[in-house]
Amino acid sequence: MSTSLDTNVIVALWDGTEEGSERAQQALQGAANRGGLVVCGAVFAELLAAPSSSENFVRQFFSETGIVIDWHLSEAIWVSAGKAFQSYAKRRKKQKSGLPRRILADFLIGAHTNEKGHELLTLDAKLFRSAFPGVRIVEV
Repeated sequence: MSTSLDTNVIVALWDGTEEGSERAQQALQGAANRGGLVVCGAVFAELLAAPSSSENFVRQFFSETGIVIDWHLSEAIWVSAGKAFQSYAKRRKKQKSGLPRRILADFLIGAHTNEKGHELLTLDAKLFRSAFPGVRIVEV
């Protein structure tokens, strides 16, 4: 089974504490042993904002690690992400928690994972379990 990666796993690998980086590396290796590693374009875009990051650095990282970038998001992924984001915003409002604290990219990552039938490797299992209950979540 292929594994989709959340941005936070790669950030933990790059910038985290020694323990966090080691845990991320072990989780990535375990996922790679189960199948291919994939990110959607939203992850690539978010990684460009990482400290000391550049487009060349991000591209080289993916090339060297063999992580595939899926640049194509279908209409079904966009609609699924929008509906999950809408449900999340309604839950926040109902709980009187204020405005949504998440961004659409999180929901694109989850919808991409769901539509492709992948498992998701993340440090933020709670959000994805709530928004995409059919996705197998592997928490770092």
